[in-house]
Amino acid sequence: MVTADGRARQPAGAGTDPLGDPYLRTRFALPSRPATFLRRQRLVVHLNEALRTPLTVVNGSAGAGKTLLTADWAAGLRLPVAWLTVEAGDHRPGVFWAYVFESLRVCGAPAAGTAGGPADSSGVGRGLLASLAAELNALDRPVVLVLDEYDRMTSAVVAEQLEFVLHHAGQGLRLVLVTRTEPLLPLHRYRAADELTEIRGAELSFTPEEAGALLRLHGLHLPEHAASALVDRTRGWAAGLRLSALAARESTDPEQYLKEFEAGHSTVADFLLAEVLKGRTEETQDLLLRVSVLDRFCPELADALTLRTDAGPLLAGLHRENAFIERLGHSWYRLHPLFREILRAHLRERMPGVEPELHLRAARWLRRSGFLPETLAHGAAGGDFDLAAGALVDNLAIGELFTGLRSDALGQLFAGMGPEAGSPASDLVRAADALARRDLDHGLNQLRRAEEKLSDAEDSPGLAATRLSCALLEALAGRLTGCPTRAEQAAATAGELRQDLPDHLLDEHPELTALLMTHVGSARLWDGRFDDARAVLTRVAGARGGSATILPRTESMGHLALIDYLNGWLGRAERRALAAVSEAERAGLPRPPGAGLGRLVLAAVAVDRQELDRARVLLDETARLPEREHDPVPTAGRALAASRLLLDEGATHAAAEAAEPAVSAAVASPWAESHAAVVRSAACLADGRPDEAVRLLGGVSGDQPVCAVEAAAIQVAAGRPHAAAELLGAVRAEGRTGSAVSVGAALVQARAAQESGDTATARRLLARALLDARRERLRRPFLQAGDWIRPLLATASLHELAEDWLLSGRPRGHGEPLGPVPESAPPVPVELSGRERDVLRRLARMMTTEEIAADLYVSVNTVKTHLKSAYRKLAVNRRSDAVHRARDLGQL
Repeated sequence: MVTADGRARQPAGAGTDPLGDPYLRTRFALPSRPATFLRRQRLVVHLNEALRTPLTVVNGSAGAGKTLLTADWAAGLRLPVAWLTVEAGDHRPGVFWAYVFESLRVCGAPAAGTAGGPADSSGVGRGLLASLAAELNALDRPVVLVLDEYDRMTSAVVAEQLEFVLHHAGQGLRLVLVTRTEPLLPLHRYRAADELTEIRGAELSFTPEEAGALLRLHGLHLPEHAASALVDRTRGWAAGLRLSALAARESTDPEQYLKEFEAGHSTVADFLLAEVLKGRTEETQDLLLRVSVLDRFCPELADALTLRTDAGPLLAGLHRENAFIERLGHSWYRLHPLFREILRAHLRERMPGVEPELHLRAARWLRRSGFLPETLAHGAAGGDFDLAAGALVDNLAIGELFTGLRSDALGQLFAGMGPEAGSPASDLVRAADALARRDLDHGLNQLRRAEEKLSDAEDSPGLAATRLSCALLEALAGRLTGCPTRAEQAAATAGELRQDLPDHLLDEHPELTALLMTHVGSARLWDGRFDDARAVLTRVAGARGGSATILPRTESMGHLALIDYLNGWLGRAERRALAAVSEAERAGLPRPPGAGLGRLVLAAVAVDRQELDRARVLLDETARLPEREHDPVPTAGRALAASRLLLDEGATHAAAEAAEPAVSAAVASPWAESHAAVVRSAACLADGRPDEAVRLLGGVSGDQPVCAVEAAAIQVAAGRPHAAAELLGAVRAEGRTGSAVSVGAALVQARAAQESGDTATARRLLARALLDARRERLRRPFLQAGDWIRPLLATASLHELAEDWLLSGRPRGHGEPLGPVPESAPPVPVELSGRERDVLRRLARMMTTEEIAADLYVSVNTVKTHLKSAYRKLAVNRRSDAVHRARDLGQL
């Protein structure tokens, strides 16, 4: 018999459900934990929050470990725990609530005995549920009700009834739902009221430390990196880790097995295919198999692969069901990596040969939608390199083959391109790859093929990006072949083509313009047009663009450092070179060429400062950088630094051989030839062949100031003071040359004066040279000067100017070190201005800069200007040294 409210008139615990079937007692039992179960304390602590909130949801994919976690936690509670494993038949309210009542009776909950139970499988009266809620609410301590596999519950009626009981049970019920899907309950209300505890997939994932502990429980003792790699592959998925560990135990080399096991043929694959694919509709299975070729996907992209229009609802449903699909946001999804591997293996078995076509469908959709990196990857995977190259070139991204974080990856991607790819874009990609590797012959041939195909094509706006990419490679070809006019013509063509392209596309690829300008600047530098080169290189060095422009920025800074060095500015060259090296190292790029040129300049500066060991180390570092034998400027820069180092080490024959840059160029470089001529001439002079030394200087002119003053020194050493004077007179400094020029010229003039008997002039010129050289620590011109300088440096005043940086410096590689014995001599006059002396007098009284400015009625900046001038004249860097030096020289 049945009461009016649907309650069965039967003795408690009669043992049958409303259908008359006996209760399945296994559904009330807490699942047993295997010996290899790992208790994860962080999750247990989180689950303890369930004791303070009415509702707890443990939501994760199949095999995430949620059931064992909850069972282990429940087993340790001191409260009554009613456990019920939900089954598909429970969608009938009467059956579901009958099992709930029975689970409460089994655990001994006080409320279960008086509320009775439902008698009708199809429905439950509101009075019965109200009675249950009231009795639960009256309890002194709560009952914990765990509904495992609650994702099987699809009845909205049951969900509404459950929420009713939970709400009215108050503090007497703690409901824990273990599920793969979102339950049909108003979670947002519980969440807003802080009455919901949630543990989801990300938290259920094993950490590398937990994975290591789990593997040890399986008898596998793997190094930390191996456990981390397995976690990366499985995303910390509990079932994947356990099944992999069980299989690995049977292997003779578990670590290697876990590293190489085939996802498509393993116990993991069997588990996932059974849990996720079986029971799905044919359309859903087809969708999952096809999107397995993608790293990420949206409904529209998935539709492009299936040629249907149902991906949106299917993907949303799979995500709700935790079917190993993760939502990335903005309607994009991705598959669990291990599930993806399994699906791809399954795809090859069920649909052999379809994978390349899927890649191409994806590539075409991605290209239309503006996703360049993925377009390239899928175009290459599908074997259509014309498509991939066309996308790269049309997006003006060909510069990414040279610079940026993706340059190596792009090179590897196009490494598989075969001869069947015959579009102009493919030829340009081949040319770019070859030129980046400095395979000049192959690169120029591919560039020529592309240009021939473009010349046969119609002059349409659609080819503007291809022609601009071609102009970039033409500029690089001009640089590498030492042909400045070719680079300049390419730059002019590029300027015209830019007008036909949208600004946003040019803005997205700053590396293209930066590379083009760098190539032009390098060609101009090779041509000896330093000012023109500096103008364009300075713009690149200050360009923005982050990693996209790292290579042109570092190369430009290296070229600017070389220009400063060739103009005699050692300190400025050193600073720029250090900036180039530092920029490259900060970017973390592997051995970029800009840093190589920067180190070459640093080596040349070290030679001029006679820091020969450091110079050798720097040159050895550049020898380990990528070969640049077809890049004229760095090749000539290496020849310059290496030959001067060998000369100073006394290896005159090797120096003469090293002076010639091992590069063929369309035009000769005036500075490279002049420096080579000076080194060869100096080697002849050191070998006792002055006439040959003079002959070799025939091509050195005043257009190269540093070379001209070094050539003049050789002329005067060879007994040709008039020729030396003429050469110095031809030097066109025009205020743009540094101390290497002024010091060298002063030493040539001092020697000429000394040998003509004008010792006072020689001493004055030498003092000026010492003061100028000291600021830059420029030792080489003095140590190369010859014996005439030693008596002058022996005088007390000049010795004082030289003793703390020059005379204690490195000895010459060939010849005796400078070591004069000081002797008394009148001090060399230092011409301080009256205002400079006024400032120094106040410095001597320990006045601050501000006090000096107030006392002299001038600005603080004016005082600083006078101080800098006085420091320069006195060759000091500190206030106290300036006062002492001025007093010693009779200025105070």
